[in-house]
Amino acid sequence: MIRRILLVSGAAAALALPFAAVAQQAAPPVEKRQQGTLSLENVPVTPPEVREGLRRYQNARSASFQGWLGDGSMLIGTRFGQTGQIHRVAKPGADRTQLTFFDEPVGGAEGIPGTADRFIFVKDTGGDEYYQGYIAGLTGPEVAFTEAGTRNQAMVFSKDGKTLVWARVGKGDPDYDIVMMDVADPSSRRKIFDASGATAPIALSDDGKTVLLGRYYSSTSSKLFLLDVASGKLTELNPSKTEISYQGGVFTPDGKSILVLSDQGSDVKRLVSMDLKTGKSVPITPTDLKWDVETFELSDDGRLLAYSVNEGGQSRVVVQGFRTKQAVPQPKLPVGVLAALKFSPDGKSLAIGLNTATSPADVWSFDVAGGELTRWTYSEAGGLDLSTLREPELVSFKSFDGLEVPAWVYKPGKIDGKAPVIIDIHGGPEGQDRPGFNTRRQYWAQELGAVTIAPNVRGSDGYGKRYIALDNGPKRQDSVKDIGALLDWIATQPDLDKDRVVVYGGSYGGFMVLASLAAYNDRLAGAVDIVGISHFKTFLENTEGYRRDQRRSEYGDERDPKMAKIFEEISPLNLTDKMKKPLFVIQGRNDPRVPWTEAEQIVAKVRAQGGEVWYMIAADEGHGFRKKQNIDAQREAETLFLRKVFGE
Repeated sequence: MIRRILLVSGAAAALALPFAAVAQQAAPPVEKRQQGTLSLENVPVTPPEVREGLRRYQNARSASFQGWLGDGSMLIGTRFGQTGQIHRVAKPGADRTQLTFFDEPVGGAEGIPGTADRFIFVKDTGGDEYYQGYIAGLTGPEVAFTEAGTRNQAMVFSKDGKTLVWARVGKGDPDYDIVMMDVADPSSRRKIFDASGATAPIALSDDGKTVLLGRYYSSTSSKLFLLDVASGKLTELNPSKTEISYQGGVFTPDGKSILVLSDQGSDVKRLVSMDLKTGKSVPITPTDLKWDVETFELSDDGRLLAYSVNEGGQSRVVVQGFRTKQAVPQPKLPVGVLAALKFSPDGKSLAIGLNTATSPADVWSFDVAGGELTRWTYSEAGGLDLSTLREPELVSFKSFDGLEVPAWVYKPGKIDGKAPVIIDIHGGPEGQDRPGFNTRRQYWAQELGAVTIAPNVRGSDGYGKRYIALDNGPKRQDSVKDIGALLDWIATQPDLDKDRVVVYGGSYGGFMVLASLAAYNDRLAGAVDIVGISHFKTFLENTEGYRRDQRRSEYGDERDPKMAKIFEEISPLNLTDKMKKPLFVIQGRNDPRVPWTEAEQIVAKVRAQGGEVWYMIAADEGHGFRKKQNIDAQREAETLFLRKVFGE
């Protein structure tokens, strides 16, 4: 039961003492300690039984497909130590042979076309997201091909693997450069175009003469361009005054068109073929689709097409002839969330990465001729009995304006009386909560007896461009009202305890946590804010330069007096007087997206007003923790916090 005597004592004191005295009494000296690279404030030492209870859940692994090697083997990302590294799997079910060995996680890898065993990979330092690129083989040292102090991304090979093109940006710079390199000679690296804003390569033509570029403005607005490498001439494809969202893109084998995802003339993204001369688009996927096409792949010979549809959060993969549109045998996949889709270099196999709510992410290959699905990896469950894990239920609730908001609900196998609730809010804000493998929620259900509700509030991706725009700019607080409507729904459920509800979330979800704590303090038991925005003005001023304009297009421009006024009204930092329930703030010191100062200022102000705050900051992490020892410590501290506020 909740130890309500503490709340009663605080309320009684408030009647007798002035505010300053109450704040001084309610905020005892901060208890600080160091645990490795973690600085902890007011966070208790973890009892052995809590650490042991978490162990099985924390040791589950996953395998992510990174790319095919030319010899027919796969590059796989997985963790066998403290950080995720690149491994090679020679054939289905074979051992994972580790290829990279770093203290820092490797961010991704891809095989170099035309070679049997060469690949590139990227990694950053301490979560700073300034990714450096390296060329490596199965043995021998790796070779760096990027410049220190720059962020490098969107690496695209020519079909023969001889040329690599990518986007590069320096610290504080809002504009990316487009860089090209002869793979055989990293010293040949050269800038081929001064781009504006968040511009990056999408594809390189077979002859290496033309680069397809994408300029990202917001989740609902982007543009496509063709860059002539020799002349530097840039030509916009399909110029339009209407906002269009594009995603992905490949040149067709004849070089006359591209395939790309587009929402032009539609509320959802469809796969279209766009003529390079006229800009005219022709739908490839059915025009009556009610959900987004989330990704697609064209085989190197242009014979086969694969794509996946995001149907309310679950993935459905389709394989067909590209020219004929005739269906081939379809992969019979478990219901889950797609993580990867990639044809092998010979076009005979399709790699499929998939995870479900009750099993870790693993990788399969699909024989497109015979229709056989073969599992390549078998990720360890960390001692968990997968048969006991719970599938989430998809529900919806009506918000303040009648909008139906979808949510995934994870429940324990048995509820005695009424269960405590954790509202787990995704980031983005254009993200989407999907029913993938999540040991945190499974732990909450099985070990804490708590129900997790993961809402896709307005502004979430996956439900069409009208839905994703419902929280833009001055409408930001409407998404917070969705949480108020969810609290109303919780109060109507016979097996949920409306008096024991915690809000939990990271990044934009962290903002939502803080905003919800301010708006619905009397209806919450506590809040966990992970790398969250506490004030939009300071966030936009201090986020890395290459992100600032993108974030302004979503949240609003702090330089606009009207928008600045709204930010002052809705930013949690200005609403701390309403936050009376316990708050746990978790942050990475090197976060380039939401700077650590966002955490520092909310912690300081809530404490100054008498609030109870736990604080954890990692010196070697960025936008969320990626190193196992830090993740373990975070989960342990979260467990202690949840037990405290749930009264256990």
